[in-house]
Amino acid sequence: MAYFSQSIFSVVARPRYLALLAVLAAAALPSTADARVGSYDGVWNVTFATTRGNCSSGYSVPFTVTGSRVSSAGGGRVSGRVNRGGAVAVQVSVGASHASGGGRLGGTVGAGSWRGVISGDQCSGTWQATRT
Repeated sequence: MAYFSQSIFSVVARPRYLALLAVLAAAALPSTADARVGSYDGVWNVTFATTRGNCSSGYSVPFTVTGSRVSSAGGGRVSGRVNRGGAVAVQVSVGASHASGGGRLGGTVGAGSWRGVISGDQCSGTWQATRT
């Protein structure tokens, strides 16, 4: 056992190995970008506006962000992902209506576009989100 401890110490004591260990240790620490992963956590209220098609505007769906996962906070099924930079891709369904969208979250607001079938009509438009 003493030989093992001494051989590890002799390798670690060499300057180039110390530098390598320092680089590896720094890489293992969470970066600022990693710390932002949870910065979108919370409940977001998303309001949809229709720009094409015969669908109502102003329909709202709440969703929850936990880490990189987007899920329902009530009012339908919501699934999707948000990345570290705030880019979000989401699928929403309420009854027979369904839509998919993408955009960006930042701070306490977000925006993007969507398309889907709402009450049998093909529609598309924009969405805006506010974190509550």
